Amino acid sequence: MSDANTEFDRISRQFMSLERPKKPKMLVVDDEPDNLDLLYRTFRRDFNVLRAESGIVALEILAAEGEVAVIISDQRMPEMKGTEFLSKTVPQYPDTMRIILTGFTDVEDLVEAINSGQVYKYITKPWDPNELKLVVQRAAETYELLKQRTDELRRAQAQMALLSVITQTVQQAASVEDCLIPIADAFAQTFSADTCVLQLVDGKSLVTQATSAPGVDLSQDPLVQATIASGTMQVAVNIPTDPQLSALPYYAEAGIQSHLVVPVQYQNQGLAVLSLQWKQPQILWEDELSLLHLAAQQVGMVITCNRRLAAIA
Repeated sequence: MSDANTEFDRISRQFMSLERPKKPKMLVVDDEPDNLDLLYRTFRRDFNVLRAESGIVALEILAAEGEVAVIISDQRMPEMKGTEFLSKTVPQYPDTMRIILTGFTDVEDLVEAINSGQVYKYITKPWDPNELKLVVQRAAETYELLKQRTDELRRAQAQMALLSVITQTVQQAASVEDCLIPIADAFAQTFSADTCVLQLVDGKSLVTQATSAPGVDLSQDPLVQATIASGTMQVAVNIPTDPQLSALPYYAEAGIQSHLVVPVQYQNQGLAVLSLQWKQPQILWEDELSLLHLAAQQVGMVITCNRRLAAIA
């Protein structure tokens, strides 16, 4: 295993220590209270089950709770059919798996809903609990797979956008200092950071006048100092539980809970540090850490080339 992969693995384990298994959300919709109670009892051990007695109420719950993994809806309900309700959830929640329960032979409605991708499966009443559990389990697995692919696509698009911003900044900036703010802003947007600081390094010291965030002082931060000394990423995933970091006034005043510091190097020479800070516990995946490493290398080349051009001029 390469040094970079070992470093990513070390940081990934720290981020993953925050992750706790969570029950996926399920929404069950039926105008008959007994059916709602039965569905709730059937799935409450494996899901966080939300209940609604109509399609209108269900839409309100989704607006408040956000995306759910699976929706189970009765077809015949007053005011709004199940298929009509499910069709309204497709634009905002395309990955959600939708299951319809029907005791009638509304073939045309069901065929149209299935063909248009609005319904994953339909179950006829009276439904068998074991059969429904199996269908829901497969639906939840399909949902997780879709979410994984969606997240991978999003991260790939973010990677291209970040590297493009760095390249464009190089072409437009007149000096190294002019690069700092737009590049830091791009990193913050890509990784949803509340604060991002890109600060130059001279030897083992921060160059305080060359920073993308003048109001942020990283000079006394142990993570930053460790990154400069070791040339490796440093992370604190839950600062309020870290006595050393939580005692620093900056973290308390800014409400920072997670902090990742990335070295910016070129040909093993430390040039800058990239500080990403979040006001909530944060999880980054290994491919996101790889992107950070790659982008930081590109920033290192930007700084080096800019300085060489300035020296020639």
